[in-house]
Amino acid sequence: MDIALFSPSSLFPDEDDSSGSGEEKADTQQSYVERKHEFPQMELFIREFSFHELNANLLWPGTFAFAEWLVQNRHWIEGRRCIELGSGTGALAIFLRRSFDLDITTSDYDDQEIEENIYHNCRVNGITPILPHIKHTWGDRFPITDPDWDLIIASDILLYVKQYTNLIKTLSFLLKSYKPKDGRAVTLPKNEQNGVSEGLPRPCFLMSWRRRIGKEDESLFFGGCEDAGLDVNHIGSRVYCIKPREITTNSN
Repeated sequence: MDIALFSPSSLFPDEDDSSGSGEEKADTQQSYVERKHEFPQMELFIREFSFHELNANLLWPGTFAFAEWLVQNRHWIEGRRCIELGSGTGALAIFLRRSFDLDITTSDYDDQEIEENIYHNCRVNGITPILPHIKHTWGDRFPITDPDWDLIIASDILLYVKQYTNLIKTLSFLLKSYKPKDGRAVTLPKNEQNGVSEGLPRPCFLMSWRRRIGKEDESLFFGGCEDAGLDVNHIGSRVYCIKPREITTNSN
């Protein structure tokens, strides 16, 4: 079994790799490897596909960096109702459920193998009941008409430039169609100045990445968000908060 130790200094290798040490357990019939990963204050055993055409097979560096950032800013996410886009193995969602008991739903491409692997990783890491999962291909009609997630998260999902338009379409729907079940108003956090605040708006999209993309590609995505009526704010450590432009301040 691979042991993948978490180290911030290891998040920026000269070339992309899927590093790990120790004994690797491979199942050729199912085509996967199982690895022990070190998250902040926690070990997770994660089954990863040896190969997956949709790149749902590995944990990318952004997952670990984002996990550490979320621990440092836990007051921003505790008590939220959350959905993760591009969940892949489900590792980040599993970490957040175990760390903060976060109400979180996983989602990824409409692919049965991805869903079954997330379920497997939930069971192996003691997540019961299994995290809810939504199959959704970006840009397609979302299977839930009244989304009530006030926090959307993702890490390292900007790899495929051709999917930016579809990703923005899905984000726009989730953010602009948000309907809280508990009657809470759509709000900006108090004391917001110059895009930096003491909290996060409801709803918002919180995104981190560590995989290299060109400046033109970066501008293409963020420019597309702005064109779609979404505001983009960099809030630190390659973490971005994206929210609907029409959100209004609530004094409560």
